[in-house]
Amino acid sequence: MATQAQQPPHLHLAELTATQFLDIWKHFDADGNGYIEGKELENFFRQLETARRGTGVDPTHAAFREKIKEFMMKFDKNADGRIEMSELAQILPTEENFLLCFRTFVGSSAEFMAAWRRYDTDRSGYIEANELKGFLSDLLKKANRHYDDKKLNEYTQTILRMFDLNGDGKLGLSEMARLLPVQENFLLKFEGCKLSAEQFNVIFTFYDKDGNGYIDEQELDALLKDLHDKNKIELDSTGLVGYKKSIMALSDAGKLYRTELEIVLCRDSTL
Repeated sequence: MATQAQQPPHLHLAELTATQFLDIWKHFDADGNGYIEGKELENFFRQLETARRGTGVDPTHAAFREKIKEFMMKFDKNADGRIEMSELAQILPTEENFLLCFRTFVGSSAEFMAAWRRYDTDRSGYIEANELKGFLSDLLKKANRHYDDKKLNEYTQTILRMFDLNGDGKLGLSEMARLLPVQENFLLKFEGCKLSAEQFNVIFTFYDKDGNGYIDEQELDALLKDLHDKNKIELDSTGLVGYKKSIMALSDAGKLYRTELEIVLCRDSTL
């Protein structure tokens, strides 16, 4: 029999705090890859049904498969067959879930990136842990959300537990962006086509047509179109405009220097 420590935490609660949400996430994302998928997903849905209905469910039964299919159609916003952190935040009941703030008050990934840029002053793709509190405070103010120091400290510590996995006191942009709604997280679109440092340098040089050391919006437009065509990623005109706006939020007065674009496209610069 499973011990109490092995039991899924908090699923029976009517409301969750940020800390309790994280406990649930860490329990079901067993391999720590940032998704609840495969057997993890089956386990999550089975335990959620049990907690909500008070009875067990048989995962081998056809009715279970049909229910999980309906469940995913409702909550798996990008239809990739797995649950991400922002999707889980929509599933579970919360009293003041700060994760949902990212969906309700960060209206776009461009706003998130603009806030990030103010704190990632050295353009490394990371912010230091001691700057995180200010970053979260800025986002909460934008939302006109009331918070006190106690809540802000809880949110800050929860984020640290989520993303500072190696304890080095640094938080990566691509990991923090997982808090965004799936449809707004443009960084997820680039997961399958991250470049090595060598590949990135070749591409940056090619698209920096005038050799001035930065890429402007027009040059970025060509780069994104070619990158998506090469990797067979579906991209409509609306999506392209959104991605450009998000990436340009990292720029300096319309100039996207090598370090800013590297954060988005180069796998060697992320956690």
